[in-house]
Parts: sequence; C-alpha cells; structure tokens
Amino acid sequence: MTTRATGSVHPVADFHTHRTITAKPEDALKRPGFRDTFSALQVRNFRLLVSGLFVSSTGGWVQRIAQDWLVLTLTGSATAVGITTALQFLPTLLLGLYGGVIADRFPKRRILLVTQSTMGLAAAILATLAFTGQVQVWQVYSLALFLGLATAVDNPTRQSFVTELVGKQRLRNAISMVSSTFQLGSLIGPALGGALLGTVGTGWAFTLNALTFFGSITALTMMRESEMPGLQAARKAGAGIKIRDGLKAGVKYAFHEPAVRWAIALVGVYGMFTISLPVTLTAFADRVFHTGATGYGVLNSVVAVGSLTGALLSARRVRPTRLRNLVAIASILAVTEMVAAIQPSLWTFLPLLAALGMATLMFLTAAQSMVQLTTPDGLRGRVAGIYNLVFIGGGAIGGPTVGWIAQHWGARFGLLLAGMIPAIATIAIGIKLARTGRFRVVVVRSDTRSPWLQPPRLGLKQTEVRVERPAAPRIERPRTIARRHHQQDVEHPRPRRTRKKPLHY
Repeated sequence: MTTRATGSVHPVADFHTHRTITAKPEDALKRPGFRDTFSALQVRNFRLLVSGLFVSSTGGWVQRIAQDWLVLTLTGSATAVGITTALQFLPTLLLGLYGGVIADRFPKRRILLVTQSTMGLAAAILATLAFTGQVQVWQVYSLALFLGLATAVDNPTRQSFVTELVGKQRLRNAISMVSSTFQLGSLIGPALGGALLGTVGTGWAFTLNALTFFGSITALTMMRESEMPGLQAARKAGAGIKIRDGLKAGVKYAFHEPAVRWAIALVGVYGMFTISLPVTLTAFADRVFHTGATGYGVLNSVVAVGSLTGALLSARRVRPTRLRNLVAIASILAVTEMVAAIQPSLWTFLPLLAALGMATLMFLTAAQSMVQLTTPDGLRGRVAGIYNLVFIGGGAIGGPTVGWIAQHWGARFGLLLAGMIPAIATIAIGIKLARTGRFRVVVVRSDTRSPWLQPPRLGLKQTEVRVERPAAPRIERPRTIARRHHQQDVEHPRPRRTRKKPLHY
C-alpha cells in the first residue's frame, strides 16, 4: 500500500482539479544525467542571457561593496549605509506592480536594453563623481534611488523573459541556472570589490561596474527573436493592456489562484526572517564566535557555496513543483535554522550554514518556478512584480526586526526565532491546504512489497468506469438439411404423441 499526496499546480496532473500534464510519462521515469543539469544552456538565446547576467551581477556586487564603503567614508555612520540600501529597494516596494505591467505590455528585450543602459549610466555618473573628489552623500542617495527605479522594472521583466527564451519544459532548469549565475556573482563580486577598494579606490570599482553592462547589452542585441518559443504568445496576450486594468487583473489572479497565492505567502514569510540571514551572521561573527570581519566573510562564503549547490540540485529536477514539495522544502529550511541556532561551536555551525544556504536556494527556485509555470503568458510579468514586491518588502521589514532581536536578545535567539515563526506559518498553510483539498493524501493499493518501487503515476485522469456483464460466447453449429426423425434409414423413428383422454370420458 502506498500513499501519494495530490493537489498540484498547472501543468501537473491532479486527480481533484482535472489538470493535464505536458511531460510524457516515459520522460519522467528517466533519471536526468549530468548533461541534463545544464539542459537550458542548449538554447542559444538563454546562453547569451546567462552570460550577460553573470558579468553584470558580478559588477553589481562590486558596486554595492564600493558604494557602502563610500557612504561610510563620507558620513562615518552605519545608519547612512542602511539609508542607501533602503533607497535602492524603495522603488520596488512602491512601483514594483507597475513594473510588472510594463513587462507584460511592451517587448521584454527592449525593456531590458533600456534598464541595463540606465544602470550602466548610473554607475558611470557615480564613477565620474568619485574621480573628481567632489562626491557628496546626497548624490549617492539620488543615484541609488535612480538605480532602484531601473531595478523595479528590470526584475519582473527578466524573470518573465526567461519563459519566452526556453519554454515551459526547461523553465525550472533555466531558473536554477539564473540563480547559479547570481550566486557565482555573489562569490566573485565582493572579493573583487574589496581588492579594488584596497588598491585603486572606489572610482575604479564603479568604472568596472559600468563596463560590465556592455556585456549584458551586447548579449541582448545578439539574441534572435525567431528562436524564442514563447515570444508570439506573450506578445499576443499582452497587446492592448492598460496600466490600471492590467494591475487589477494581475492582483486578482495572484489572489484567486491557490498555487500562486500560497507560494507568494510562503516567500513573504521566509523573506521577512530567513532572507535576513546576513544580519544574524554579523552578530554570530562578532559576539558568538568572536571571529571578526574575516570570520564574517567566511560565514557568507559558506552560505554562498551552499546556495550554489542548491541551485545545481534544483537544476537536476525535471518534474514540476507541487504545493506539497514547496511546503516540504520550507519545513526543512525552518528546521535547519532552528538546529543551527543551538550549535555550540563554529565547526558544527558551518555545515548547517551550508545546508541552510542550499535549502534557501532550493526553496526560492521551487517557489519561483511554480509561480512562473502556473501563470498564463499575459500575466506573467505582473505576477512576477507581485512576487518581487512581497519578497523584497518582507526583507525590508524583517532585516531591521531580526537585527533588533539579535542585538537585544542574542544572535542565537534571533536565528531560532527566524526559523520558528516560518515553521509555524508553514504548518498553518499546510493545514489550510489539507482542509481545502489542495494537499490531500490518497491511498493507492499495489501488489508489490515496497512502496518506494512504484513508478511515478503521471498523465492520469479521473474517468468514469462502468462494469458490464460480458455477453455469452456464440457457438457456431453446422446446418442440417433434414431432421433426424425424417430420415429413411432410422430403424426406430420418433413415436407420435397421442392426446390422453380425460378419466371422466
């Protein structure tokens, strides 16, 4: 007897919602090999996009390190550094939904060309100000806000543009590849930025970031629209969208579609507490393990290595994500945080920290792929804008909150609380899904001994079965010309029946 949980999202087969599946059963039975881990890179346009993103994301981390150091040098206040970061993310909180509408309304490749050019221009202006030596803090604030406006449109456009490049079959693998690209940028960028700050100064760091955008712009111009499988469908669905009506349609769909609603809810909760991990790691390095700035860099590097491993593991998964998978990964992430909070030494803390980074990346990849696969072509940019709004908004609220808790109650309690609250939210959402039938366990009887040897049941639909009584087999008999008792050669012919007379006759 085996158990199987149903209640999935489009396009996975589901017994209760009668949805279909795009993958073939024989393809799902095949274990993906090492080459399949990078299957999305077989698409030429996607290779160009990933290469451009890798260069620009590395330069972005270089600028972020140099920008924070420049503000700290000008003001001597850590609060000013926090204001710079807040101004960079504020446009996404206020205008992120409108950025999603723009992504659905206009050609995404042209939008990305504009946003990438804008970001490169902001980096060039900041480099010029740094070289002149006349830079002031209000100028850095203004350029950070200007950069945030471009990011508010760039993020949902880039996320929805991936589907047009690779199609839905390779979307999960493509999202994992993009996540791996950003993780590599987060590994290389801070180290490169620190080296530039110590040798040539902040001006050259901003210059390097401005030059990296030439790579992303060149990659976008080299793409071929004839090789984009989802381009025509996306343009047809997004033609004639009005800003106000389109915004209402995106919010209405995200609220009423269960898969999108619960995925975004989980991302918001974990974004508020779990994504603020660097804030907690600062307190661990300073007050718990007493490793200083060097130890803080080691802790972040371990998280980045775990995140890169999680991205590669997510790329090997070929089956679409279901709600039960997302809830399971979220539960593992919450439990890992709580266990890591009570570790007594640094050497036992580091493996759990790597596992934490891996689980975080797998959770974000699963949630984003679920949202992208469930959403129709004409709404994908707007739903991506809502996703970014909730994710970044949760981080903006949770960062100061987790920092305050770690400062007044200790780093261990802050990390424990950051895992406990999302765990409670995950259990509540799981119970809600079970009651509404979206997260249901179905018992399936089987003849084999081990339930784990059963092949995945894909492509099944609920059909009406009628049992009818089989008809009796028809027996063919040879035809006879005359009856047996009419034949002349019979010695004893059949006697003729006579009518009996009644007794009273």
